[in-house]
Amino acid sequence: MSDFAQTAPATIAARLDRLPPTHYFRRFVTLISMGGWFEFYDLFMAGYVGAALLSAKMFTLADLTLFISLGFAGMFVGTIGFGLISDLWGRKTVFTFSLILYSFFVALMALSPSVGWILAFRTLSGIGIGAQLVVIDTYITEVVPHNTRGKYIAFSQVITYTAVPVVAFLSYVLVPTHILLSGWRWVVLIGALGALIVWFIRLRIPESPRWYSLHGRVADADKAMSDIEQSVREELNAPLPAPLPALPEVASDNPFREIWQPAYRGRTIMMMIFQFFQTIGFYGFAAWVPTLLLKEGFTLLHSLFYTFLIAVINPVGPWFAMLVIERVQRKWLIVIESLSIGALGLLFAHVRSPLLIVLVGVGITLFNNAFSATFHAYQSELFPTRARSTGIGFTYSWSRLSSMLTAFLIAVVLQHYGVNGVFVTIGLAMAIVAITIGFFGPRTNNAQLEAISQ
Repeated sequence: MSDFAQTAPATIAARLDRLPPTHYFRRFVTLISMGGWFEFYDLFMAGYVGAALLSAKMFTLADLTLFISLGFAGMFVGTIGFGLISDLWGRKTVFTFSLILYSFFVALMALSPSVGWILAFRTLSGIGIGAQLVVIDTYITEVVPHNTRGKYIAFSQVITYTAVPVVAFLSYVLVPTHILLSGWRWVVLIGALGALIVWFIRLRIPESPRWYSLHGRVADADKAMSDIEQSVREELNAPLPAPLPALPEVASDNPFREIWQPAYRGRTIMMMIFQFFQTIGFYGFAAWVPTLLLKEGFTLLHSLFYTFLIAVINPVGPWFAMLVIERVQRKWLIVIESLSIGALGLLFAHVRSPLLIVLVGVGITLFNNAFSATFHAYQSELFPTRARSTGIGFTYSWSRLSSMLTAFLIAVVLQHYGVNGVFVTIGLAMAIVAITIGFFGPRTNNAQLEAISQ
C-alpha cells in the first residue's frame, strides 16, 4: 500500500485534477455514457410509440397522457432513490443494477397483452432508467480533471443523443409493420439490450476514487487512482504533473440532510425551480412533437418521417456545447440557450410548410440539446462529493415530477388552445429558467469541485 493510505481524502482530488485530458478519460466517458444512451432511447421512444398506439386506436389521448406521465413517475422514484443509494453504495454499483432493472421491465412492457400491463411496466422500467443520468453526471464529474468537466459531460451527451435518431429511424421503419409482433413492440424490445451491454461495461470502469476515499476505503481509493494514473502516464510517455493543492472535504452519513445545510440550501432550491420548469420546455417539444404534428393534420407516416429528420441533428447540439462550455460561464450559456428555445418554439407554432417545420424543429433541437449538455455539467458541480448524487438526484427528480404534470398540462393546453398554446407555455417556462439561473446561479468554470463546495 502506498503512503496515500494514511493521507486525507483531499489528496485524491489533488491527484485527479492535475491529470491532463487523454484518451483514457474519453474511453471512460464513452463506456459510462451507454447507460445514458438507453435512458435517452427510452425518453424519446415514448413519444414515437405513444403516437403509434394513439393512431392505431389502442390508446386514447388519456392513455397516451398516462403512458408518458407514468414513465416519468417511475423516473421520479428512481432518480431520488438511486441518487441517495449512489452516495451510500457507490457509483458503479448503482449504474449496473439500475440498468439491469430497466432492461427487465422494458422487455416485459414490449410483450404486454393489454393497455393496463403496458402502463404498469412502463412505470417500473422508469424506476430503473431514472437513475442513469444522475449517476453518470456524478461519475464523470468526480473522475475527470477539473478543467475538462464540462467538455466531458458534453461529450457524454453527444453519445447519448445518438439514441434519438436511432429510435426515430427504428420507429419510422418498424412501427408501421406487423412482422411477428406489432412494430412498436420491436422498438420497445430493442431498449432492453442494456442488460447485455452493462456486464461488459462494468468490467472496464473503475469506481470513483473520490467516493472510495470519503467512505474510508483508502486502499481501494489508492488502487483505483493508481490505475488511472498508470494509464495516463503510459499514454503520455512522460511523468505526470505535480498534484494541485489539496482542498479538504469531510464525509457525511446523511447526504440528504447535507444538501439542506446553509451552504447548499440556496443551490438546492434554485435547482428545484430550474428543473421543474426546464422540463416543460425540453420535453414539451421532444416528447410531444409527433402528436403535435398529427394534430396539425399530418399523417402518422409523415409525422414520424419529419420527426426523424429533426432527430438526426440531435448529437450536434451537445457537440456544439463541447466547443464553448469551458470558454463561456456555464450559467450564462444556460440563459442564452433557454431563451433561444422559447423564441424558436413560438416560431414553430406558426410555420406550416414541411421545409420550415424541419428547419425550425432542427433549431429547437440544437438549442435543446446544447442546453441539456450545459445544465448536466452545471448541476453536477454544485454539491460536494459526500452528497453529490443525492443533490443531483433530488433536484433532478423535480424535472421528473414536472414531466408527469407536463404530460397532463400539454394535453389540456393542446385540447383547449391548440399548438400555439403549447408553445406559449414552453416559452414562459424557459423564461423562468433563464431568470432563475441568471440571477442566482454561481460561477463554476475551471474550479476544483472542492473549491465550489466550500
